[in-house]
Amino acid sequence: MTADVQFRRIHVIQGEFKVTNDPEVVLSTILGSCIAACMRDPVAGVGGMNHFLLPGQSNGSGGEATRYGVHLMELLINGLLKKGARRERLEAKIIGGAKTISGFSNVGEKNAEFAHQFLSDEGIRIVGSNTGGDVGRKLEYYPVSGRARQYPLSGAETQKTVALETAPPRIVVPKPADTSIEFF
Repeated sequence: MTADVQFRRIHVIQGEFKVTNDPEVVLSTILGSCIAACMRDPVAGVGGMNHFLLPGQSNGSGGEATRYGVHLMELLINGLLKKGARRERLEAKIIGGAKTISGFSNVGEKNAEFAHQFLSDEGIRIVGSNTGGDVGRKLEYYPVSGRARQYPLSGAETQKTVALETAPPRIVVPKPADTSIEFF
């Protein structure tokens, strides 16, 4: 990335997801106990982010579902697939899940555990993760390159880059052509 590129910032708030193939977009959010799953297909050049408040899924209906991990993970994956991503090439970073208020249950830890388990169950490779702690984070994710930066919200001026870790290549056995549609 060159210094003269001006990135267009898109903020992802709680209960939302965004997907883009624009190399000049940075997705940003503020996280406390919430989790942001950042996913991309490096071959298709498409990526995105979600921001969920609670692990698992809602027992209710309507707009309440947007607060839960299952709903937002499925929306993000489907959004990526609609933009040309292939499931077997998806890679993810998981950020957030702080315990911001002592004395309360640690929903941040449960959120992080949920995200890791969901991605594992779906066969999506996790290439970076930074969860836990006791302070919130400001997150910037460059969805086409996969670069992620986070800044602690404790008043400290430090910056931590969550690097794109290289994982061993996954061996993908081609499946025969299938004309069915997969929903999840």
